[in-house]
Amino acid sequence: MKTILCYGDSNTWGFNPETRERYPSDIRWPGVLRAELGQEYTVVEEGLNGRTTVWDDPIEGHMSGARYLLPCLQTHKPIDLVIIMLGTNDLKCRFHVSAFDIAESVSHLADIVRVSGTGPSGSAPKVLIACPAPISETGPFAPMFRGGAETSRGLHAEFERMGRERGLPVFFVDEVAASSPVDGIHLSQAAHATIGRAMAREVRSILAGSS
Repeated sequence: MKTILCYGDSNTWGFNPETRERYPSDIRWPGVLRAELGQEYTVVEEGLNGRTTVWDDPIEGHMSGARYLLPCLQTHKPIDLVIIMLGTNDLKCRFHVSAFDIAESVSHLADIVRVSGTGPSGSAPKVLIACPAPISETGPFAPMFRGGAETSRGLHAEFERMGRERGLPVFFVDEVAASSPVDGIHLSQAAHATIGRAMAREVRSILAGSS
């Protein structure tokens, strides 16, 4: 049985933009991924509302993905694959970071995974980067993300560059789904389903032949 860790923010946790509650486990994209892959895979959900890549949030508290990643890996080891889907919360205007910086921050998280020794027999887990979909500044989160929509449109190119330079596979969410028009940030139920199914194909490809 292979273990996959899904490390992300509210779009991994399953924030419903219409009700502002949590989607059921079978609706969230990690749950769809689990169903698509079948019983030979264990899918661990590690989504946290507000989680950033590496930034400590001065308002919301301990949200740095970098700070919690290693303990998380050690908790769930041995892990065959880590899917990192972060970067959306970095777009908050309080951080003032560029698309380049967000991509580099995700690369730093991948480096933590690669040297963690938390794969099978102390090896390095494989890594799949998921580039978030662009956001729009609409609804209740618009003031918090002011200016973020423009930056988010540069994520695809910067994640593509980063993946090429670091030898990391990148799954582009914007190629299969979009952020909900309800709040401009989170994913609809249909988007979760589409992402989970598409992610399953990527996971099978990456883990094909792994022991």
